[in-house]
Amino acid sequence: MTPSTNGIQAMQRLEQQVQTLLLRERRNLTLVRLREKVILLGLIGCGLFSLLITGSIIFVLASETVTFFQFPEVTLSNFFLSADWTPLLGDTKSFGIWALISGTFLVTAIAMLFALPLGLITAVYLSEYAPRRVRNTLKPILEILAGIPTVVYGFFALMTITPFLQWCYSGFNVYNTMSAGIAVGILCFPTVCSLAEDALRAVPSRLREGAFGLGGTRFDATVRVIIPAALSGIISAFLLAIARAIGETMIVALAAGSRAQVTLNPGEEAQTMTGYMVQIAGGDVSNFGIEYYSMYAVAFTLFAITLSLTIVGNHIRRKYRETYD
Repeated sequence: MTPSTNGIQAMQRLEQQVQTLLLRERRNLTLVRLREKVILLGLIGCGLFSLLITGSIIFVLASETVTFFQFPEVTLSNFFLSADWTPLLGDTKSFGIWALISGTFLVTAIAMLFALPLGLITAVYLSEYAPRRVRNTLKPILEILAGIPTVVYGFFALMTITPFLQWCYSGFNVYNTMSAGIAVGILCFPTVCSLAEDALRAVPSRLREGAFGLGGTRFDATVRVIIPAALSGIISAFLLAIARAIGETMIVALAAGSRAQVTLNPGEEAQTMTGYMVQIAGGDVSNFGIEYYSMYAVAFTLFAITLSLTIVGNHIRRKYRETYD
């Protein structure tokens, strides 16, 4: 066998190996493309499924709300302009939604007075002042608070917070909005703290170094530089906590009471929109009565309020958002 023949055979073997490698690469590329298409179709399917679920919820709420307004006892003026909510009083039924909205906003206001400042202060401490060991210890504790079932918070408000408030001042009823608001504030506190801390830690470190380089203290850097830079994320955390407080159910159902009234006295009981829905969903009324369909009208109103908060939150986040290179 001549050297030229050996060279030709070597070239043929090399060509076969190259073709095998090219074929293998094509197969791998085909598999990768197929996998990416499957993932893309899965993501599209999840998005469409979410839209379908949201649309179905809106359709059910809207259709049942229309059925509610078809009853002769209900008028738009009474529902939107009245503050008298007495759906279970025989022939003197009244459906003034402002009584429930008032109780909902009162509990939410009390909760936010507790959760927002305390959550922001804790977030600033964890982000800017706490040593790493302290931060690693407190973060799991906050996560535990966020994972406690809300019914436990409800019983805690009823059995612990309310007796303490009555010990401090005798004007508190057994069911009152103050204890419910404090419990809801404890529930929302981890949400505010965690999201606000993430927003603060996302601020570039060069902004802190610039503030220190200009002679500012840690407090000056935090108040004048870091918090304004993270304002968009902090506001988003606040709005998310407000929406969570408005939609809270079990705490207010157990601790706030079931008397729908317009009051600013935190020592009195008041019924929230979610608390009324729990009361009606208990099965004590007919599925074809006006009381049953009023639950959907209240739910649709609650959905409109939370949707408005979401829209406002997105607008505020875009307005105050800061980007860094």
